[in-house]
Amino acid sequence: MTDILMPKATAVWLVDNTSLTFDQIADFCGLHPLEVKGIADGEVARDIRGADPIANGQLSREELDHAERDAKYRMKAQKSRHAEYLKPQKKGPKYTPVSRRQDRPDAIAWFLRNHPEVADSQIARILGTTKSTIDSVRNRSHWNSPNIKPVDPVTLGLVSQLELDEVVRKAAEKRAREDARRGAAQPEGPTLRPASETGVLEEPPPVLEEETEDAED
Repeated sequence: MTDILMPKATAVWLVDNTSLTFDQIADFCGLHPLEVKGIADGEVARDIRGADPIANGQLSREELDHAERDAKYRMKAQKSRHAEYLKPQKKGPKYTPVSRRQDRPDAIAWFLRNHPEVADSQIARILGTTKSTIDSVRNRSHWNSPNIKPVDPVTLGLVSQLELDEVVRKAAEKRAREDARRGAAQPEGPTLRPASETGVLEEPPPVLEEETEDAED
């Protein structure tokens, strides 16, 4: 099967514009069905614009029609005519055109709000910015803070969908490994046992004055 160039963006479009099942979309885009359900519920990829796989040459109308008629059918992707333009290329340090540099704070804000698991160093690398700029957006000390709004860096044209998906995937995997290590280091269950199990004796109840007088009589 040909890999889908923009899996999440394609899934967003298929959820919004077709009657395909979550399983069909997940199979075609290489995602988990629960992730597709999250897209449909608005919990995943909220700021990602849908990418029409028919328009970009990754899916034929005949394949889509067939899949909509048969829920068990799994669509076959075809090589996109835009593949050469969309595939990542190894280059030198990230360069952002001057005309788009003013959009970087919006992209930084988007990362901080939607993907806190992505490290500042990764954000700096993919957007061609600095850690000090990221800190200023986070702390709202940036000179243009009142006008900064979270916007998907793909929408802004700062990165490709492939680059964004790769950074988010790596960050999520690193977070999962760290969580697993922390979970293994912490003992399960309560750390303190109840007094009845530790041998601590409870103090006897106080003797009331009336009881003392009766005893003397």
